[in-house]
Amino acid sequence: MRRDERKSTTREPIIQESDAFEPEATRRDADVTESSRANRGWWDRNADEYQVEHGTFLGDDRFVWCPEGLDEVEAELLGPSEELKGKDVLEIGSGAAQCSRWLAAQGARPVALDLSHRQLQHALRIGGSFPLVCADAGALPFADASFDLACSAYGALPFVADPRLVLRELRRVLRPGGRFVFSVTHPVRWAFPDEPGPEGLSVSASYFDRTPYVEQGDDGRAVYVEHHRTLGDRVRDIVASGFRLVDLVEPEWPAWNTSEWGGWSPLRGNLIPGTAVFVCERD
Repeated sequence: MRRDERKSTTREPIIQESDAFEPEATRRDADVTESSRANRGWWDRNADEYQVEHGTFLGDDRFVWCPEGLDEVEAELLGPSEELKGKDVLEIGSGAAQCSRWLAAQGARPVALDLSHRQLQHALRIGGSFPLVCADAGALPFADASFDLACSAYGALPFVADPRLVLRELRRVLRPGGRFVFSVTHPVRWAFPDEPGPEGLSVSASYFDRTPYVEQGDDGRAVYVEHHRTLGDRVRDIVASGFRLVDLVEPEWPAWNTSEWGGWSPLRGNLIPGTAVFVCERD
């Protein structure tokens, strides 16, 4: 998933800003430090627009895994909702903490973590009694075995240069038997243009090209980075980091969902997968 630039008027913006420049899109290497710096800045600058555009779809206290609209209420990928009560749960890449807010309503004790300070300001705006933490997912500021569960709905993993660093940190802070569930763009989508219409249905790049997608300024400094891993890469990352992969969910596009989200659309969603959800457990 590359960032989308489509505008929406579903909510009034908190701050109205205009881009100072149009970045150049390219494919090139970007290491851990450059990726983290670029994405922290991008999400701080674009959090307002993101919440305006997608806030209605996400809701204030829903747990939606993906643009297809897979809801944790039905999916129960973290377990039955009645069993979440009293569980310590870490949400990685929480944005405005919609998922954490839903978890708190089930009686869980969530902690919402995001790289972007501005995204967490939106979490404060909406409200909630759980902790908000601004930190890098590759260096979690928690003691070993602090959480029963962890989750990430399109947070952190698509944007980091070394996913194993994040996965190992998550394994460290999970208790034995703990579960981590995360959703990312389905790897096959990287072979297709990021377009919702017919032009997004023809292969335009190699699925096996792991070169990161980078948007950069005139000075060559990255302002946005997204990393591609094949399906096999994701599985190997999970296993090498000390997890067991217990399920891989590829949500189908539901008939009720008529919305577009960047390159996600009913047209494409009925033909090719858009999201992969990995359900992992720590022994």
